[in-house]
Amino acid sequence: MSQDETSGPSWSDRLFGGFRKTSERLTENLAAVVTKSKLDEEQLDDIEDALILSDLGPRAAHRIRERLAGERFERGIDEAAIKQAVADEVAAILRPVAKPLEIVAFPRPQVVLVIGVNGSGKTTTIAKLAHLFQEQDYGVMLAAGDTFRAAAIGQLAVWAERLGVPVIKGPEGGDPASVVFDAVKAATDRGTDVLIVDTAGRLQNKRELMDELAKIRRVLGRLNPEAPHDVVLVLDATNGQNALQQIEIFKEVAGVTGLVMTKLDGTARGGVLVAAAEQYGLPIHAIGVGEKIDDLRPFDPDLVARVIAGIA
Repeated sequence: MSQDETSGPSWSDRLFGGFRKTSERLTENLAAVVTKSKLDEEQLDDIEDALILSDLGPRAAHRIRERLAGERFERGIDEAAIKQAVADEVAAILRPVAKPLEIVAFPRPQVVLVIGVNGSGKTTTIAKLAHLFQEQDYGVMLAAGDTFRAAAIGQLAVWAERLGVPVIKGPEGGDPASVVFDAVKAATDRGTDVLIVDTAGRLQNKRELMDELAKIRRVLGRLNPEAPHDVVLVLDATNGQNALQQIEIFKEVAGVTGLVMTKLDGTARGGVLVAAAEQYGLPIHAIGVGEKIDDLRPFDPDLVARVIAGIA
């Protein structure tokens, strides 16, 4: 580590590190096809394939292909020119969805339901979101609504203690809606700005999960007709195209309003961020590139585009 442990690498350095495998994969795929002085149909097809292989998805890949087809490369075609054109188009895809979570609810609290399959880093992401809000001087409370796993309740309680925020929890196997009810009452009484609610991540039985989330929504609605203000889906980037299927399912099951993409470090599949933006257009609130508490941040679409395209 070039800088000392306390300050650590900058966010852009961490981003470059996190997306390194993605940009290397894209660079390898592009290098194989950027050999001619003029982009013909065959080469455009090859570039489109290279983008799909890099997990940017068919829609984004086609859009970038069209951009390249209409591009006038004044200084000739080389890998740098192609990368710049790719970065420009990726930025154009990401800019409309780069929307940090804003705390605007009145009356307080703003209720943020966090959903996602088990193993996606959901509970850790809740802690990182709480830390992000604390940095903005908001009061935060957590609710352990994933009552089916004692480990989830325990993990959230540990994070709450570490962050110095209250957590409302019930017994393992208890009713998640009653935990949420107690949490909203407590957060309202204390004038807490943000209540972040963990939920079960079982997808084996969609109907059961849908019923449970519908019950939570009904309970919330009785206490505050506006709640939940946000339904945030946590996605594990290492799942690649499977992450897109999760968006599809959770949109139907839970009415997702925004995304957080985690584990972008250590995967060659960071391009799925672009695929998700192009295919669904849902706000991407934040991205995570590491295990530390401050490794989750709202993202800068232009910086991320350059990182994905491998432009330092």
